[in-house]
Amino acid sequence: MFEQESPKTILFVDDEETILEIAAEHFQNLGYRVLTAANGKEAIRIIEDDNKAIDCCFTDINMPEMDGLELAEYLRKHDNTLPVVIMTGYPSLDNTLQTLKNGVVDFLVKPVNLEQMTLCLQRVLRERELFVKNILLNKELESQKKIEALNQELLYKIDDLRVLNRIMSELMSLNSGSEVMRHMVEMATMITPADRAVFYAVNDAMHAPFALTCAERKMAESSNSGRHAEGSGEPADGADCMTSVLNALIMDIYRDETPLMIADTSAHQLAHHARSFMGVPLKIRDTVFGVLAALKIENHPCFNEKDLYYLSFMVKQAAYLVENLALYENIYENLFATLSALVKAVEARDAYTKEHSNRVKDVAMMIAAACGSSKEEMDVLDFAARLHDIGKIGIRDDILLKTGRLTAAEYEKIKEHPQIGENIIGQIGLWEREKKIVRHHHEWMDGSGYPDGLKGEEIPLLSRILAVADAWDAMMSNRAYRKEMPKDEVLKILRSRKGVQFDPQIVDMFLSLQSNGRVDAMYRRMLI
Repeated sequence: MFEQESPKTILFVDDEETILEIAAEHFQNLGYRVLTAANGKEAIRIIEDDNKAIDCCFTDINMPEMDGLELAEYLRKHDNTLPVVIMTGYPSLDNTLQTLKNGVVDFLVKPVNLEQMTLCLQRVLRERELFVKNILLNKELESQKKIEALNQELLYKIDDLRVLNRIMSELMSLNSGSEVMRHMVEMATMITPADRAVFYAVNDAMHAPFALTCAERKMAESSNSGRHAEGSGEPADGADCMTSVLNALIMDIYRDETPLMIADTSAHQLAHHARSFMGVPLKIRDTVFGVLAALKIENHPCFNEKDLYYLSFMVKQAAYLVENLALYENIYENLFATLSALVKAVEARDAYTKEHSNRVKDVAMMIAAACGSSKEEMDVLDFAARLHDIGKIGIRDDILLKTGRLTAAEYEKIKEHPQIGENIIGQIGLWEREKKIVRHHHEWMDGSGYPDGLKGEEIPLLSRILAVADAWDAMMSNRAYRKEMPKDEVLKILRSRKGVQFDPQIVDMFLSLQSNGRVDAMYRRMLI
């Protein structure tokens, strides 16, 4: 008969009772023996009074009576093989360096989910078992070679922790999704040998991956390290990285949802553009939102597994941060900023429509306010109007920017942009009303619009408001295929299409606002 192994004992130290209760119940259900303490002094009493050894300690830093750093120092002296995992909402390099010598083996950034804690515990216990065996082996063999190897490994781990802590601490200082993405490409050229890093927006509805922001090593290492190209579709130096080969790689990573590294591209078609390649998907709510690609242009050094690990760790933490910003801080400012970057990318492709979305938003909001819309409706319209043309990112330039008359087939492609926009917004899974407004802003009152042929009050009210504002600004602006139209002609067209294309009441409200000068005054303010 084999003797049954006794359960591992875990000590949780935190001044938040709820965290202790949840952690205790979870890990007891997994078969662990769990002890809890509200601060460092209480934890020491438990350790001294308990007859069984502690296998791992999870502790917060900021606690009354005795904080986590003092507890870690005590545990190191009590048992230098006991692994300590710090749980904190404010990781810093100072804390990392101060605790590395005190037996701290990992940091978990709050809010910590149970899955993260479980995986961390399993890894720590495995590493502790190996660590203890190594100590025993070193004592038995008294091998200087083994000791030196272990010391070298510890130095590598310290270097790893410094890099990982740098990634975490710098990401935690960011306040929006667009800042996170800009920071990712810049950081990729600092923590890996990458000469260029590009973040691609990817979506099934898009014609091809779109380079949303990029950075280069020479930029990151110069005084102009903050420079980056946004929405250009190509890196800042104009190098042709958006080849069909690279597009295919990005799409493969998007579909497989798995990081990819080609350490040496000499036998790959990508050799014409890069010597080494890495790509990591960024997932938000189990949906791939984009891909971070790193390219090594020079011969040496090529990427290795550690580089891919750093890049994957950074992208994963960035995804957590973007989601947390959206869910816990300011949902409409953070994810909206990311989508707004796509809108700016669309407008950057066509100089004629620059700032079109903002003008349409302002006109639509003015109409909605005059119609007595509620604050909730105004918020929905504010979001939808800014992003109403985001779907045009999925339309090819040769169609979107065509100066002549569109063919029937090309017009059908243009008509896809409301559905593409709905799909892009829908990827986030948070704005159901807003994406419907975007989908239906080209429906006509007589049912001859697109994409669904809705008519009358079947069309959402806010879509009807948006349609009038969009048509007004489109006709009053220079376009690739025509110059701006005279105001009197535009007003005549709006009147003539009441009940056919536009809601009569909304047109009348707009005409009233226009006649008393409010619309013209708004446009003058935007030009200042």
